[in-house]
Amino acid sequence: MGARIQPSTGALYRRALLGALPSLGGGRRGPGLPVGELATVELAASGVTVDRAHLADYDRVCGFRLTDRLPATFPHVMGFPLTLRLMTTPEFPIPLTGVVHVGNRITVRRPITADETLDFTTYAENLRPHDRGRQVDVVLVGSVDGEEVWRGVSTYLGRQRQPDGGARRDRSERPEAPAATAHWRVEPRVGTQYARVSGDHNPIHTSRLGARLFGFPRPIAHGMWSKARCLAALENRLPDAYTVEVAFKLPVPLPSTVSFALLPDGGFALHDSRGRPHLVGLVR
Repeated sequence: MGARIQPSTGALYRRALLGALPSLGGGRRGPGLPVGELATVELAASGVTVDRAHLADYDRVCGFRLTDRLPATFPHVMGFPLTLRLMTTPEFPIPLTGVVHVGNRITVRRPITADETLDFTTYAENLRPHDRGRQVDVVLVGSVDGEEVWRGVSTYLGRQRQPDGGARRDRSERPEAPAATAHWRVEPRVGTQYARVSGDHNPIHTSRLGARLFGFPRPIAHGMWSKARCLAALENRLPDAYTVEVAFKLPVPLPSTVSFALLPDGGFALHDSRGRPHLVGLVR
């Protein structure tokens, strides 16, 4: 690929949604590759620069300070069109529609500044079973002058109907929610604002109808917005090089009020008003 990696993400989503329409009559794409097998597809883009106005908008939506240093989650946004293109290729093992983002791990090798030019590569690995379907990791690597400076691994779940209805989780032993450090009101506009700055226009985040089509009564916040908002709250505590990993639990409905908590082991969490977890994370 050339230097531009900004294909219309909206067009990619529309293509995926149109491809899913026959499933209403039983024509959904099959389960694809067997667990453990992945077609070798790697996409690359070089010479990706930072639009400072875009960076400032992103910082405002997610709560970061306005600086020239990129937040850990911003390269994920810079490379998102590339990863979305990967996920819409015929070789990708699970259909984009209905896919659930269940985890994300980012490693920052060193600070990255807005005047640097990045090269990206992306590929899928580690296709594996899950009690509700199959999971796969999508890896995005950011480099400067041949040196890896950033790596993101997003874990996606492709849900499949289980013959026995799937094992039901025991919720009776849910641990008590940690004491909140802060409470945040998450307004409906967060869905559309983050879609604009991230390029992730999945309708479950921006449209009540789109959310209902996938089983949600109203739109939900992007998982990567939730992660970014937590990292913004930790901004003064983060070192120059670190790994931050999160597991996405219950979605954040829009609107809602969430509780942010720091954990004694260096972790953090986001809970709803009833103490149920939206996100659990760890910085190391």
